Amino acid sequence: MKQWTVTGKGGFDDLKLDEKAPVPELGDKDVLVRFHAASLNYRDLIITKEQYPFPVKENVVPGSDGAGTVEAVGKQVTRFQNGDKVLTLFTQGHIAGSLDAKTLAGGVGGTVDGVLRQYGAYDEHGLVHMPSNLNFLEGSTLSCAALTAWKGLYGLKSRELVPGDFVLTQGTGGVSIFAVQFAKAAGATVIATTSSSDKAEKLKQLGADHVINYKDEPNWGEAAKKLTGGRGVQHILEVGGPATMRQSINAIAIDGVITIIGFLGGGKGENEPGFLDCLMHMCTVRGIVVGSRQQFEQMNRAIEANNIKPVVDQKTFKLEETKEAYQVSTECFLALKYPWLTE
Repeated sequence: MKQWTVTGKGGFDDLKLDEKAPVPELGDKDVLVRFHAASLNYRDLIITKEQYPFPVKENVVPGSDGAGTVEAVGKQVTRFQNGDKVLTLFTQGHIAGSLDAKTLAGGVGGTVDGVLRQYGAYDEHGLVHMPSNLNFLEGSTLSCAALTAWKGLYGLKSRELVPGDFVLTQGTGGVSIFAVQFAKAAGATVIATTSSSDKAEKLKQLGADHVINYKDEPNWGEAAKKLTGGRGVQHILEVGGPATMRQSINAIAIDGVITIIGFLGGGKGENEPGFLDCLMHMCTVRGIVVGSRQQFEQMNRAIEANNIKPVVDQKTFKLEETKEAYQVSTECFLALKYPWLTE
């Protein structure tokens, strides 16, 4: 079979294609998946440059998000059968509950061989059924960005999203777009920030109730709070990092939750808030990574019930064009748009 590996730490040139790699052997509890589509995340790009803060094994097959069909199952497998349409679980050992150091280290495309290949073998507990309303390309976008957004809104049980809440999203990246869709499906009011009128129009089409252009309104946190009648926002998915956290603090409601997911705005920011700001605003600030299999399955049921369709870029690439896809992804991630890879 064909598969890509990360052979070094010098960037995209260290992505190598092997056209005669062996098809993985199956253990008794393993499932052989023939991949039909994969999507790229920012994590995939920085793994090739030794910038990813979590473990990565040598010569790993990259890519965490894949969709395919079951080709064969081990003799003790009970959750899947041949022909099933499946998706990869980002953190293979995270079935439910909280993460621990061991399960955190089991990331597909990091310490576990990923999806940029024709076939992959995974423990049956490291896969989920694909939502029936999606095609493979759409399904391949769920494992990281969608599940992170879902966990951001529902992962803290005492503060999970309820109808009537206000949700604030930042930009038009994958996590933020899914958060808009999930929040609207739950009956929330969505306030989104962006930097252009074109993106603002797209956000409105997806259901955002209010869109703030942060270039025109640098104090967008206060502007968002005014839109709530002064109460503040119950949920903020914080993807900008230190550069935007002050505004998030200014927008948050009492007992609201700011979920820190990334740092697209850079690792340092002026006037960055500290721990005492959380006390003064009486809010919860937490960092998260991708969710569990239980959350993945809950999210997929919601996607089916509400017929939610992921927003997928028109441009796709063949497996052999992976390097080109990585390069275009770099440009698109900087613009907060996402290209996708298919077989």
